[in-house]
Formats: sequence, C-alpha cells, structure tokens
Amino acid sequence: MIIKNGNTFHLQGKNISYIMAVNESGDLHHYYFGKKLSDRDYSKKVKNIEHGLICYDEDGWYLESANLEYPAYGHTDLRTPAFSVRNKFGNSVSRPVFKSFVIKENAVAEVEGMPYILKNGNNAQTLEITLEDKAAGFDIVLSYTVFDEYDVVLRSSAINNISDGEIVIESAYSAGVDFDKGNYDIVYFPGAWTRERYMERTAVKSGMKMEIGNAKGGSGHAMNPFVILCDSKTNEKTGNAYGFSLIYSGNHSTVIENDQYGKIRVVQGLNPFGFEQVLKSGEAFATPQMILSYSDNGLGGLSRTIHKVVANNLCRSNTAKKDRPILINNWEATYFDFTEEKLIEIAKKAKSVGIELLVLDDGWFGKRNDDDCSLGDWAVNPKKLPLGIDGLAKKINEEGLKFGLWFEPEMANPDSDLFRAHPDWIISVPNTKPSLGRKQYMLDLANNDVCDYIIDVISGHLRNANITYIKWDYNRMMTDMPYKGYNHKYTLGLYRVYSTLVKNFPDVLIEGCASGGGRFDLGILAYSPQIWTSDNSDAISRLKIQYGTSMGYPISSMSAHVTASPNHQVGRITPLKTRAAVAYAGVFGYELDITTMSDEEIAEVKEQIKFYNEIRGLVRNGELYRLQSPYEGNYCSWMIVSEDKKEAVLVGVKILSNSNMDEENIYLDGLCESFTYKDTETGEIYGGDELMYKGITPEYELCDFSAYVKYFKAEV
Repeated sequence: MIIKNGNTFHLQGKNISYIMAVNESGDLHHYYFGKKLSDRDYSKKVKNIEHGLICYDEDGWYLESANLEYPAYGHTDLRTPAFSVRNKFGNSVSRPVFKSFVIKENAVAEVEGMPYILKNGNNAQTLEITLEDKAAGFDIVLSYTVFDEYDVVLRSSAINNISDGEIVIESAYSAGVDFDKGNYDIVYFPGAWTRERYMERTAVKSGMKMEIGNAKGGSGHAMNPFVILCDSKTNEKTGNAYGFSLIYSGNHSTVIENDQYGKIRVVQGLNPFGFEQVLKSGEAFATPQMILSYSDNGLGGLSRTIHKVVANNLCRSNTAKKDRPILINNWEATYFDFTEEKLIEIAKKAKSVGIELLVLDDGWFGKRNDDDCSLGDWAVNPKKLPLGIDGLAKKINEEGLKFGLWFEPEMANPDSDLFRAHPDWIISVPNTKPSLGRKQYMLDLANNDVCDYIIDVISGHLRNANITYIKWDYNRMMTDMPYKGYNHKYTLGLYRVYSTLVKNFPDVLIEGCASGGGRFDLGILAYSPQIWTSDNSDAISRLKIQYGTSMGYPISSMSAHVTASPNHQVGRITPLKTRAAVAYAGVFGYELDITTMSDEEIAEVKEQIKFYNEIRGLVRNGELYRLQSPYEGNYCSWMIVSEDKKEAVLVGVKILSNSNMDEENIYLDGLCESFTYKDTETGEIYGGDELMYKGITPEYELCDFSAYVKYFKAEV
C-alpha cells in the first residue's frame, strides 16, 4: 500500500514501512525504514539539524546532516552522492527538488532493457516521484514498488535530459538509504574463483567509507552485488537486518559511509569507475533495479524474505516454477576426451540409478580437444559425434534421459573460424592487441550483429535437436573496454540475448555459469533459474560457499553436484554420503564417471536419488533455516521447512572428527511447536517444541567430514 498523507509518502509492505517526506524547500527526505508504523503525516518531524562548520542552502537547510532519498553532491551535502551529472556549464553541482508524483495501482516498476521483479499475480503498487534541477537541465524519476505479500521495496531511478544541450552522467546509483546514528555492522560476500561469496562481517566505524564492488566486467567472483546492514547485535534469529540486492550482472558498487556525526549512508548500483553516459536533449538513462529488504528476525528472517520474492517473482523462464531434473554432467568424467559411445555408456548407467538428464559439456564443437581453439565455432565435431547433436540427443532420449548442452557463447578463441572472419567482433581498443584470458577473447555484445549471431547459433541447435537444458558458461574477466560506459552497454546486450532466447524457448532450462560462481547475481537469475555455484565442488569447501550464497539467494538457485573423491579442485577425500548431503541444499546432480563406480557406491547413489526425489519439492519451495555456521566452528547444519510446517529436512556436517567428546546439540527452527513430528527413517516421534528447544544430538560417524541427515513429517 502507498499512502500520500500531507507531504508524507508512506509505503507499506506486509510488515514494513518506508517513509519519506518533502520539506518546504522541496527536498525529499528519508524518514524511516523498518517495522510497520501506523500512518500519519510525518513531514513535520523532519528536522533541520545544524552542526558546526557545515554549510546551509539559501533556504537555511543543512543538507549535510539530513537523511535524503537521492542525494546530490556539492550543494551543502558533501557525503557520497547517489548520482553526479555534469551539466552544460561544466560543473556537477546539483540540488534537485520535488516536482511531481504518481501512484500506479496494481503495477510494478519496469526497467527498460534490464530485468526487474515481476508482478506475477501479487498485489503491487508503484510510486514515481520526479525531482527536478532546472538550472542543471535534468530531472530524476525515482521508482518505488511495494507488495502486500512481501517485506521489500523495489528501487530504481531514471535521469532525463530536459535541457537544450548535452549532459553527462558521471555516476548513477540505483538507490540509497540514510540511517540515523547507531551501532551497525556490514555483512558482505567477497571471494575468488573456487571460493566465492565467503561471508565477512565488520563494524561500520566512525568516519569509515567502504566500497564493496567489482569493475572486472561481470558481477564477479571477487565481490557479490549483495550486502546486509544490521545492528551490531543481530544474529541469525533476532535483530534488525537490511538487505541491498542489485538486479544486475555487470560492474557494480555499494558504498557504506559513516559520517562525522554517526549517520550511515548506503548507496548501491552501477560502479562509477569507468562509467559515463552522455545524454542528448530529450534522452533518458535508467539504472538497474535494487531490492531493498528488511527483517527484525535476524539474518535468517532477512534471507527468507529475499528468497521468497526472488523465487516467485524474478525468473522469466517457465522452468523456474518446475522441479529441476537430476542431472549428470560429463565434464569431470571425461573432460575433453569423450566419444559418442562413452556418453551413451554414461547415460545407460545414469538411467539405471534414476538420473534424468545428461549434459554434454565443453569439447563437442569445431576441432576442440583442449581450451586452445574453436570457441565461437558452434558446429559439431563429427569425429567425436558422427551422428551430430541431434543424433546424440535422440540416442540419449532412447536411453530414457533428457539431453543438455554446454555453450560459452560470449567468447572466441584466436584459433577459430569466427575470429578469422570477424576480428572486429572482439572487444578491443585501437593500436593495442587485445589481452587473452583462458586463451580466449570476449565478443562485443554492445554490437547488435554479435548478439544476433549468438541468438541465431543457439536457436539453431535448440530447433534442430531435442535439447531441454543449456549450461551457459563465461570463463574470463573483461579487459580492454574501449570507452567509458562500455560495460553497461555490454550488459544490456547480454540481457537482450538472454531475454530473446527465454522468450522463444521458455521451456528450455538455462543454467548460468561463469567459471563457477563468477556471475551469481539476480540479473542472471532473471533468465536462468539456477546457477553453477562454484567450480569448487568439494563438499567441505561448499559449506562456506553455499552458506554465504544462501544469505541472499534461494537454495533453489544453487546448482550442487556430487563429484569424485579425491576432489578434483582441492584433493580432499570425503564420504559419498557427505558429498550428497551438502548437495541436497541445492539443485542436485552428479559430475563424475558413474561407469567406474563400485556396486556398493551405485547402490548408495540410488538411495540418494530416491531421497532427493522425496525432498525435491521441499528444496524448491521450502524455507531455509541456518542452524550452525561453518564460519564459527567445527559444525555446519541447516534445515528446510515446508511453508505449512508439515515436513522438514535437517542436514548436519561435522568437519573434523574428535575423540571422547559429546556432539553439539542441534536446535531445529521453523517448526510448529504444537505439531508432532516423525523421523521417517527411524519412526521416532518428537514434538515440534522438543526439536526446537531441547534439540537433538546428532550421531556422526567416527571419521572426518561426516554427515547427518534427518527427514521429518508432521503427524496430523
């Protein structure tokens, strides 16, 4: 609900209020964001606070000490701005003031050329507020969407050139929030290849200005475009937590500033480094959408708030609302060295254990037997696959499995027919030989001809063969960006390719991948309902990776596979049971040579698949409760609970074995106190209150890296 009361705009979600007010000078002030308040005109409560040595404007307002909705730099406010526009006079000083507003009933804010949260049958309202700077020659439209069912506010902005000349956008964040003085922590998710989204938490100290961002071309392994601001005492179950989730796959930035008076400002959006956008008279520029979320039930409550809106209202593909197939990928089984006969052998064995889909990974095209050549040449290699992709797909289908195919469509090797025909399609700068990453160049997706080529190639394969799944890879960073703002234009091209394919092939499941989790963001999830979480598939490494990822992304978006032991990335030897237990918290599959497994291992795999089939709907639709953190000790545990509280799966992992020590109790969460729950394996009966407050003591096997799995159903 959106209420206009005097000079106050009051946005209400399910349990939240977001309040702003216009002062008598036209400045748009932020007043409150948090637990739902009753409605009244709050504009008289906006204070004009004077501090020593700060400047005031011609109306006597001290904007440096004010909480503002979309702050500008240079006209009394010298904190981090939400935008910077160089006007025709050559300066970037601005003071936009309130011009108008419109409330749109039963509508969400749309962002042209970029993904955004869909309405999808929910009750939504959108507020658009226009701020104008006549002197500088532009106005800004701030968009806010709220849902009756969710505790989120969708934010984005658009800058319009209303002057008779050019203006230059130097930076444009999607949104920001100013918070009153308090003791806050920032939680963020840095990493690297094979150790993505490691959770970090630090106090927001006085005078601190911290940027959490990436300028390497995509959302990146190094820093995820999701952060949490929370009270210093907030934990998994209690306390205030605010989430900032950017729906974007390119260079991003979140700035947290604690000013000299203890006020906290957070802005999030496009990374201003290397960015610029020239607007001619009458032109406009839109920023990506950001999900602003809140919970007073700690980090866990915040996660569940985000998970629900992302799972239900983001992805355009028909596959998002369906159970995902249990797949086997041939990569770690064969790498480049495969034949048609080997793939069919894998398919036969996979079918016998209950696997539903075989994915052919890299190496099926051109003359590719290693990563030196043929990226961009998406014609089948007849020496490896004499029946072609369509023939192989038929063979796999005859074995009772669906068929999926790997692409890396944004790339080309120097040794490729594509590069030889179109060297001008490579991202490059004049008079400099383009750099290589993983022996490949990047194609210029700011060029419509390149986008059309990619669309045509992939569409051709989807029309000619029964392909129900695509693994979309992206294996290097972006260098040699030829002009300021290029990365954003590239990202818009990427979205055009994705949206066209999803529109034309809505029932094909696309899995995002970027050397694992290098582009794990809400922009990709708008088209790919799942993303390969990390190239590091070691179960113990995945505890921290998946735990951190789950803070901002639903487990139904995390692809998680059982792979070989010793693990190919870290060399660790882990039990097959543990590898499966960790993979249950995601889209389950296998990536190993199933034809070499022992009879005992095959029997165990059959049981794993049988169990996952029981909980698959729960993984897709259930609510996640994190119980023990791998960042805090020797244990990691979590549970997934159905919305009606009638079923729950518990997974615990003990990292290192101990002698002569009692195990730590696990206190379950999210259950109904008054329900009686049955352990489906042992038949033992528990009260919901007993499981949550008395807890249970897991029985781990006497070995390192042991797992404990329980499935409970309510006796009603």
